[in-house]
Amino acid sequence: MTTTFRILMGATALCASAGIAAAQDVTLTVATVNNGDMIRMQGLTGEFEAVHPGIKIEWVTLEENVLREKVTTDIATNGGQYDVMTIGTYEVPIWGRQDWLKPLEMSAEYDVDDLLPAIREALSVDGTLYAAPFYGESAMVMYRTDLMEAAGLEMPEEPTWDFIRQAAEAMHDPDNGVFGICLRGKAGWGENMALLTSMANSFGGKWFDAEWVPQFDQPAWNAAMSYYVDIMTNYGPPGASTNGFNENLALFQTGKCGMWYDATVAAGFVTDPDDSTVADKVGFAQAPSAEGGQKANWLWAWSLAIPASSENPEAAQTFIEWATSKGYTELVAEKEGWLAVPPGTRTSLYGNPEYTKVAPFAEMTLAAINSANPGSPTVDEVPYVGAQYVAIPEFQGIATTIGQLFSAAVTGQTSVEEALTAAQATATREMRRAGYPK
Repeated sequence: MTTTFRILMGATALCASAGIAAAQDVTLTVATVNNGDMIRMQGLTGEFEAVHPGIKIEWVTLEENVLREKVTTDIATNGGQYDVMTIGTYEVPIWGRQDWLKPLEMSAEYDVDDLLPAIREALSVDGTLYAAPFYGESAMVMYRTDLMEAAGLEMPEEPTWDFIRQAAEAMHDPDNGVFGICLRGKAGWGENMALLTSMANSFGGKWFDAEWVPQFDQPAWNAAMSYYVDIMTNYGPPGASTNGFNENLALFQTGKCGMWYDATVAAGFVTDPDDSTVADKVGFAQAPSAEGGQKANWLWAWSLAIPASSENPEAAQTFIEWATSKGYTELVAEKEGWLAVPPGTRTSLYGNPEYTKVAPFAEMTLAAINSANPGSPTVDEVPYVGAQYVAIPEFQGIATTIGQLFSAAVTGQTSVEEALTAAQATATREMRRAGYPK
């Protein structure tokens, strides 16, 4: 019996033991983000449909900001456009509490207890799982070991922002198409604001004080924003204000970034020789920190959930179990190698020697995920949860607007001080409209 057949048979048994009877002639509409792991999942659709001939998958693949807008509108209006949504640790608890998502009832074979505790907790409400993690992540620094050596520097395992600036300056060589550092500049609450919120945490900043008063007018935010704009302007690539995760990934893979601070999930892509021209020249370090602050770390999981408006919840759960199962991980490993499997969701993956021998970043990724502390993300006590976001419904709209203000500061359309003043006014106005403090 081939490995593929065993995997497919296991997936069939998994769904059968869960008591999930897939309806005949069901078409599931799955909304997802255009990241590499999701593109790979789409390529394996035929494997799922082969063992579930009554279920067809129709993909709606969108850029990150557009996906967030579309699924949020659909869920809030009970639109029913999608049977499965790709959402994250921000949306799941909020939407789950409002009964906008269907709780998941996974089979014994799925092994919910194998999910990393931090990820499982972030996707649950009162102990009930409302989304299954497709991949999980924290943040880390990825850097060119050859350029670091040529600069006469050695990357610490836990670098400071001062060292990052020093290294960016030393490696910056625009005449030869190499830029000292790549960071997210694209406006969006999950793009530049994810990075900047975690940076502000590391500089001792916070979004709100204990009374829900916005804090963009405080010195810590000025320090973080000034650092960010300075390093992006002097040592970043041209057009940095339009670069998000995917754009910076492409730059790094083609040898154009000395360093890149971003999601740990990128590690598998930048070390894959089939996709990365610098695969054998990549080192890793923990997210940076500043004196008096914390690591610029975060916790996120792109996850699959069933909106309450889905007319095909049983078939949707069948698909979600398949796509986030151990069997799916083994299928990807067989088709494309262990380096390609979705990371950051299961304890068993990090105990698998076949994975750890090809993933030099595995230990650091797990350490970053385990050290992220969304419940206490800042130096001072705050009334909210979230390391790179604030887990309140109002955050999405406020951060989208502020992300545009901060992106404009990178282009020089506005100063850091002007951007922060406008951010303070925006956040104050919207929080008052929402009735804070509550």
